Amino acid sequence: MMRYVMIAILLIGFSGIAQQTKVGTIDVDFILSKMPELAQVQKGVEDYGNTLQVDLNKKMTDLNTELEKYKADEATLTIAQRKTRQDSLLAMEDDINKYRSNSSQLLVLKRDELMQPLFKKVGDQLEVIAKAQGYTQIFQRDNNLIYIDNNYDVTLDVIKALGIELEEGE
Repeated sequence: MMRYVMIAILLIGFSGIAQQTKVGTIDVDFILSKMPELAQVQKGVEDYGNTLQVDLNKKMTDLNTELEKYKADEATLTIAQRKTRQDSLLAMEDDINKYRSNSSQLLVLKRDELMQPLFKKVGDQLEVIAKAQGYTQIFQRDNNLIYIDNNYDVTLDVIKALGIELEEGE
């Protein structure tokens, strides 16, 4: 008998907790795609990518110049001089390969840096809306959610709070 009373109390407690929880969703990617500032971010990333490409091109030109010099001088160089110049060329080539590899990572970091103010703007509005509408949790709307009731999606509320106007049907 006591066991049933404890189970009943637990169930009543859990149902009370469940009633206090309000969960919503948000599609941050959609909001970001509608923000006018996104064009500036994309231009900034593109400009940075162009700068990296110019640096890479300079490194490639320097390598080709040194390679041409080596080929022209090869017949007159001693074995030690050849080895030194070959090591230098290999080091330049290695530097270029590392630069290529790091460039993609640097582009991602630059994009993240430039996107940070947009994420903050969305996050600030989301926090205001979530508190005002009594949400206890907001999930990012993505492929991991199995069911989403659009009545609890705050994406449009955040877009409205940011002052972004949507075209009909979006």
